[in-house]
Amino acid sequence: MKATNILRLIPLVSLAMGCSLAIMPPILAQSEPTQQNLSELRPLQTGDSILSMAGGSSLMDEAIAAISDKDYEIAVERLQEARQIFNQLSNFHIDIANSFQGIDNSVYDAERRAAIEAGDMRDTATYRLALVHRVQGKPELSVPLLIQVIRSQSPASDLGSKSYKQLYELGFVSNEFEQPQF
Repeated sequence: MKATNILRLIPLVSLAMGCSLAIMPPILAQSEPTQQNLSELRPLQTGDSILSMAGGSSLMDEAIAAISDKDYEIAVERLQEARQIFNQLSNFHIDIANSFQGIDNSVYDAERRAAIEAGDMRDTATYRLALVHRVQGKPELSVPLLIQVIRSQSPASDLGSKSYKQLYELGFVSNEFEQPQF
């Protein structure tokens, strides 16, 4: 077909498409969410997403199973993945919280709590990873992880105190530390 013949067809095709659109029933821009399609609207809440607390927890569960089977390489991989997920979640939630500070305190508080929860899970994964490295006979890999937990949690917290105790047992620090009783 020649180019001139094609150019003559363009107005006819446009007219046909316009007529087709005119007789189509109207479509609502967005329907009201129902209980059935609410999970489709909030896909990160279904537990199938890796970028969720459930996704990170699933990785932690896989790591615990691998530790039980003495498959430390898989445990290390899953714990590293869990740390990364929980760290991202914590950072994302704190970024959102900071964006809403002074604008909407309920959003700020909810996102801050979510950031703290994700941070606690990250620190738990970090502590477990340090223990796996210790079991593997790689204490030099445990030390920086344990220090990260202490810095994040504080030495007075349960996890921070346990991390310091591990550093003491490894010989990295020379003074014992007793967790204060509040």
